[in-house]
Amino acid sequence: MMKRRFNGKDRKFWNVEYKTANHLALSDKPSEDLVKFTRWLERQYGKTFLNKTGSVLDLGCGNGRNLIYLARTFGVKGVGFDISSEAVAQAKRTSAGLPIEYRTQSIANPLPLAAESQTLALDMMTSHFLNALDRQNLLSEIARVLKPNGWLFLKTFLREEDKHAERLLREHPAGEAGSYIHPKIGLAEHVFTQSEIEKALAGQFIIQKIAKSHGHLRRGAAFKRRSISVYAQKASLRA
Repeated sequence: MMKRRFNGKDRKFWNVEYKTANHLALSDKPSEDLVKFTRWLERQYGKTFLNKTGSVLDLGCGNGRNLIYLARTFGVKGVGFDISSEAVAQAKRTSAGLPIEYRTQSIANPLPLAAESQTLALDMMTSHFLNALDRQNLLSEIARVLKPNGWLFLKTFLREEDKHAERLLREHPAGEAGSYIHPKIGLAEHVFTQSEIEKALAGQFIIQKIAKSHGHLRRGAAFKRRSISVYAQKASLRA
């Protein structure tokens, strides 16, 4: 059985990163892909899911930027989890006066939330740091805490046509197929195929929409990483 990748090294890295932003471009603005998801959700369902009675779970919440956007725009409550105490401290400072709670915890551990308590769950560039078993367990936890017909917004790395990913997998393999050790940050990351995501979600979620990033190639050569956004609805009580 693989050991969990979240450990003291991971926690130390993210604490330093949220203080210095040495490796990643950190922002205080909401993710554009999340904004697109909320617009789609409103077009399809009006305010059914985005209102003051709703609650959003953000897995790997970072500085809270996405929960802050959702709370300010739609009045929803929120709960965020992050392994970095520095990130959580920043999130708490910038969320003053908003109905958002934050906890310092690895998402590889069981979520201390009641069953069917959340309207939306966000997994945005987070669970790819977990190994296969922990990713599976996390999806089960997400399904458990989501309300009937609740939503998972998943954004992660997409392997198809990503030449950067293929190079990383070839040159820096980790202990799992489809995973590599990032050469700059020293942490294991997983990159998904679309079929892998569909298989992982099957049975617990129904995929309603998939959006893939473009511009990952320039003149046939690797240009930037590719991502996939998945709009998935809890399957348990669907007709």
